[in-house]
Amino acid sequence: MNKPDRNGIVLACILVLAVGGVIFIYPYSIGSELRPWRLGLDLVGGSYLQYEIDMARIAEQDRNSVAEGLKDVIERRVNLFGVSEPQIYISKSEGRYRLVAELAGIRDVNEAIKEIGATPLLDFREVEVKETASTSSLSADDLRFTPTALTGRFVTGAQLAFNPTTGFPEVTLQFNKDGEKLFEALTEKNIGKPLAIFLDNEPISMPIVQAKIPGGKAQISGKFTIEEARTLVERLNAGALPAPITLISQQTIGATLGLSSLRNIITAGVIGTLIVALFMIGYYRLLGFFAAIALFIYIIFTLFIFKAIPITMTLSGIAGFILSIGMAVDANILIFERVKEELKRGMSRVNALKEGFSRAWPSIRDSNISTMITAFILYSFTSSFVKGFALTLFIGVLVSMFSAITITRTLLNVFIKEKQ
Repeated sequence: MNKPDRNGIVLACILVLAVGGVIFIYPYSIGSELRPWRLGLDLVGGSYLQYEIDMARIAEQDRNSVAEGLKDVIERRVNLFGVSEPQIYISKSEGRYRLVAELAGIRDVNEAIKEIGATPLLDFREVEVKETASTSSLSADDLRFTPTALTGRFVTGAQLAFNPTTGFPEVTLQFNKDGEKLFEALTEKNIGKPLAIFLDNEPISMPIVQAKIPGGKAQISGKFTIEEARTLVERLNAGALPAPITLISQQTIGATLGLSSLRNIITAGVIGTLIVALFMIGYYRLLGFFAAIALFIYIIFTLFIFKAIPITMTLSGIAGFILSIGMAVDANILIFERVKEELKRGMSRVNALKEGFSRAWPSIRDSNISTMITAFILYSFTSSFVKGFALTLFIGVLVSMFSAITITRTLLNVFIKEKQ
């Protein structure tokens, strides 16, 4: 296969992907049924709640585990309200832990505040099989759970450990003096039976009691993955350790304001993109025309990635994407200026294009990598609002490198020929 044929096939593949991308990202097409756009709180409205986590009574080594456990508990509670794509995360600054809940589209804010702020309840329950249940295939509905006196207030903590013989991860559970007696009596009574552990009235584990367990220390073993064992530890600590949360900030954003902001920023983005495309065509003529086509394909590909991952689109995230559009054009400008210099030296059009891409690439690579490093630092060490900007900027710049070198180059190789 000769080079022109290869360029034509690559261009055909790019155009097919671009058409598919348009169908996928268009909000009123079949793409929205497959995966709808995920919009942030500032675009669809809702509530922003910030809680202070009181870690005064928590040992230093347990604080991260407790914070992650609380996050998991809050996510489970928020899901009961039917919130679409809630954003729950932990913010740590100067040794202080804060839990942030972004609840897009929620209606009953006061009820959400009440439920989120409640202390997680951990308790242990005996398990019996109902007489009407089929022994061949048991489900949760076939079991009867009987509450016991053993609750989270008797648990001093849980830790992740590894079995010295098998190497499998295990969860160790430690009780205080009163809990030690209750747990010993409970395990003696239920040897060979499951003992259910509930968090917020939802079962999180149901280990089988192998023997009477004295000493106030238990091991929960099984075919855990490390991640599953760590999650169980976090949930147990969230329900056992005293880390109350206090609401310190609340903001309510109206859906009308969010949609208005979305329309404004999309309008600004479209106008800005058209101005950039017209500038490229006016200044670089035919080269600028192909750069404009590559720019629109770049926009389609980048939005496709945003939706496919998916990334929660916020105003700051859209701003980062629009900034990356300008940087995508910047790469073409570096290439075209180099091409113009080579043409002035008397090179043929094809050779000038080849030389322009080759010599401009180091500058494009270095400038984009420095921007990506900055975006990575912003994403790693800043708050959620800036994270959205940094993430879309990082992905946008990464795709722009492909756009400038592959898409623009393929278009020019197919359509720019030597003058006869």
